[in-house]
Amino acid sequence: MKSLKKLGLFFILAALMVFAAACGSNSEEPEETTDGGNGSTEETAELEGSVVIDGSGTVYPFMAKMAENYMTNAQENVSVEVGRAGTSAGFKKFLVEEGGTDFNDASRAIKDEEKASADELGIEVQELKVALDGLTFVINPENDWAKELTAEEVKNIFLDSKGLKNWSDVRPEFPNEPITKLGPNENHGTYEFFWENILEEQDLDADINLQQEYSILVDLVSKDKNAIAFFGYGYYDSNKDKLAAVSVDFGNGAVAPSLDTIGESEEFGYSPFTRPVFTYLNVNMAKEKPQVLDYAKYTIENAQDVAAETGFAPLTDDEIQASLDALEALK
Repeated sequence: MKSLKKLGLFFILAALMVFAAACGSNSEEPEETTDGGNGSTEETAELEGSVVIDGSGTVYPFMAKMAENYMTNAQENVSVEVGRAGTSAGFKKFLVEEGGTDFNDASRAIKDEEKASADELGIEVQELKVALDGLTFVINPENDWAKELTAEEVKNIFLDSKGLKNWSDVRPEFPNEPITKLGPNENHGTYEFFWENILEEQDLDADINLQQEYSILVDLVSKDKNAIAFFGYGYYDSNKDKLAAVSVDFGNGAVAPSLDTIGESEEFGYSPFTRPVFTYLNVNMAKEKPQVLDYAKYTIENAQDVAAETGFAPLTDDEIQASLDALEALK
C-alpha cells in the first residue's frame, strides 16, 4: 500500500511540474503580431538596385549629401549615383526615350519646351521643390571697396550695354582697375536664372569668363583682387576662407546673404535674389523601380535637415507635406 501511495504521489507531482513548465514557457514567448496578411513587420522593406541622378551643379552638394545619408542609413543595398552636368545638360539626359536618368536636379523650373519633350516621349514628370537658394555675388577677400553694392550696381557690372570695364566705372571712388567678371556657363540653371530674372534677358558683358565647374570659379576669385562672380549661396558658404560675399542693397540698406535672410517672402531681406531649387522625378521609373520612389520620399522627408547642412534655406512644413502627399499618390 505504501508503494502504491508513493507511486500516486509521484505522478501527481510530475503532472504539476509539466503544467508549471508549460505556463512559464508561454509567458516568456513574445506575443504574435498580425500584419493584415501583408507578410511583414512595420520595418522598411530592404531594397536593391540603382538610382541615377544628374543635373544642377548648385543642387549637387545637397543631393550628394542626401545620397550618402540614404545609402548609409536607409538602404545600403541601393546604389545612388549623383552627377552635376548642369540643369539644362541634365534635362537632356533625363528626357530620353530609353536609359534616361531617374531624377534631374535643377536650379530653375522646367521650361515649356522641356515639358513638351517629356510629353512627346511619354515621360510623366513630377516636380519636387527641395530648398531655397540665394544668388550670391562673391569677391576676393582683399577687395575692400565693393563689400556693399546696390542691386542696380550688381546688375550693371554684368550688363554688356552698360560698358562698365573698370571698378571706377561703378563708382568714381573705386580703384581704376579692370573688373574680372566670372560666372557659370549656359549649362547651368544659375546662369539662366541670372540672365532671365536679374538681367531681364539682356546680353551679358562679352568679356565675362564663364565656367562649367564651380570649383574653378572659386579658385579664380580667390586669386584675383579685382574679380567678381555669381553662384549659389552654398558654394560661398563652403568657401568662406577664400571668398567674401557682397551685401546687396535692394532699397532698404545692404543685406548679406545668409540662411536667415534667404527666403521667398518680403520679410526676408534677400528675397529679390532668392530662388527655389528642385529635383524632377521620372514618374515612369518610380512606378517601375521601388527604390526610385523610396529615394524620392526619403529626399523630401529629410530635405529640411540636409538643406541647412549644405547651404540652403529649408522649405516650410506645409511645402514638405504637400510633396509627400504627391508622392504617396503615385503608388
